[in-house]
Amino acid sequence: MEKIYYSSFDSSFLGKVFVASTERGVCMVDFLTSEKAFLENLKDQFSEGGIQDNRKNRGILLQLKKYSEGRLKRFNCKLDLRGTPFQKKVWSALAKIPYGQTRSYQDIARTIGHPKAFRAVGNANGNNPIPLIIPCHRVIESNGGLGGFGHGLKVKKQLLDFEKAHVL
Repeated sequence: MEKIYYSSFDSSFLGKVFVASTERGVCMVDFLTSEKAFLENLKDQFSEGGIQDNRKNRGILLQLKKYSEGRLKRFNCKLDLRGTPFQKKVWSALAKIPYGQTRSYQDIARTIGHPKAFRAVGNANGNNPIPLIIPCHRVIESNGGLGGFGHGLKVKKQLLDFEKAHVL
């Protein structure tokens, strides 16, 4: 039976930030949610409950804290991504979007070799289990519109504005 370790911290910018990891790497990140909702989502995604352990997540907690303070531009951690091959291609492309910049859903579709699959890219983007680390908030519509975001468009705009303000 696989063990999943979770931790959290309070951020003035992102509220309560939760992270979960396996022995292979980070498998889930969420914020602006309750511990109960995070644990329910964790169990839905992995059929396992989490074990609270700040030691196991010490490195990624530090990186997430630095990110939420505008002091980290790129994460350096192992990931345990679970998804379809298409989703993993999309998530890999998202991870390459530079801090403070955006790409369109269509840009990502082209990057992964499926130029007409921008709606499927949007779906994969919406199923990203590791927001912030895999920056799905940096993907917008071709016309400059924000598109969608699991935490709402207001939060997406706040994240984009935050990164632009801290890009240097």
